[in-house]
Amino acid sequence: MFSLEIQTLARLVIDDARERSLRLVTAESCTGGLVAAAICAVPGASDVFERGFVAYTNRAKQEMLGVSGDLIADLGAVSEPIARMMAEGAIEHSHAHVSVSITGVAGPGGGTPMKPVGTVHFATARANQSVHHRMEMFELEERWDIQMAAVQTALELLRDRLR
Repeated sequence: MFSLEIQTLARLVIDDARERSLRLVTAESCTGGLVAAAICAVPGASDVFERGFVAYTNRAKQEMLGVSGDLIADLGAVSEPIARMMAEGAIEHSHAHVSVSITGVAGPGGGTPMKPVGTVHFATARANQSVHHRMEMFELEERWDIQMAAVQTALELLRDRLR
């Protein structure tokens, strides 16, 4: 299911978290739990993976992660502030130390001129530290390819945040 590169990254994320005694949480929208699945596919993930939120709808983002409905209405769910709030909310609504969030347009529909298909916002949070954000424009045609590129990026960001 996952490429060798994603499997390797997931294993490294688990090893890094275990080495630092840190627990992980994911907050995913356009990837629908694929980051959590990549992590949980690695034996021993239960040592560090606390939980994953699949907050696909705007309502789920509000109810599960405490994202502001007004902010979603003003900026749309695919935006830097929403990714940041998702990452913070994942920490607040779990017993984890480090989070990654993903919100984007995986396609094939749903894109706009301002947010075309392939636009993905990521954020990482670490307890008692600032939230980091990154935006990517994945110029790929297939939904699965955009999702896998997002999973790989999320794992890379988690790994960076754990160090």
